Amino acid sequence: MVDSIVIIPTYNEKENIEQIIRKVFSLSHPFDVLIIEDNSPDGTATIVKRLMEEFPGRLFIEERKGKLGLGTAYIHGFKWALKRDYPYIFEMDADFSHNPEDLLKLREAVAEKGADVAIGSRYITGVNVVNWPMGRVLMSYYASAYVRFITGMTIRDTTAGFKCYSASVLRTIDLDAISFVGYAFQIEMKYTAWKLGFNIMEVPIIFTDRTLGQSKMSKGIFKEAILGVIKLRFKRIRKKAV
Repeated sequence: MVDSIVIIPTYNEKENIEQIIRKVFSLSHPFDVLIIEDNSPDGTATIVKRLMEEFPGRLFIEERKGKLGLGTAYIHGFKWALKRDYPYIFEMDADFSHNPEDLLKLREAVAEKGADVAIGSRYITGVNVVNWPMGRVLMSYYASAYVRFITGMTIRDTTAGFKCYSASVLRTIDLDAISFVGYAFQIEMKYTAWKLGFNIMEVPIIFTDRTLGQSKMSKGIFKEAILGVIKLRFKRIRKKAV
């Protein structure tokens, strides 16, 4: 049985989806792939379903009725993966901003080096971002500093979306209590794991902005993250009731 599942949320990713899936399946360690598809009008789901015939039992799709948010997409994927007993569960973007080769480093951190959560970090060894305008680099970097200041976390890249979780972490977190749906979701998941005492390891990566397709970032998503961190600071974190 393959021990690792990569969850990739998609909305209008026809330019990237086939290439990213093929790249994951070409890696030296086997990974299964779960696409959480939010009813893309560009035909992303059609491409995935065609590839499922080529990769039976390795590529899966969960289709939803529309754009329901990044957080709910990952929660849906986590629950799907936990039901199927994958030990290692990954988050990754579809647009090659995360290099699929780095999945191997994230898995190694959790499977071999004792981490409970491994974060593909842009800021653990300086600023490792390619193709972003300086304004966005500064916004992201100082957003992480802001999160550290408010929450007390020592994680350098608090908004990172490239991660590996051990299944035990996701079984312990009350996923139904995760409240944010945009990029604040990434902060909330890290904060929750940190408050519950899990070992979080940052693995250096180089983040490369997408070259195909359109970014899903918006002012509303950024506002949720800024204001949500304050709410998060006062949130009571509990383990999932057994």
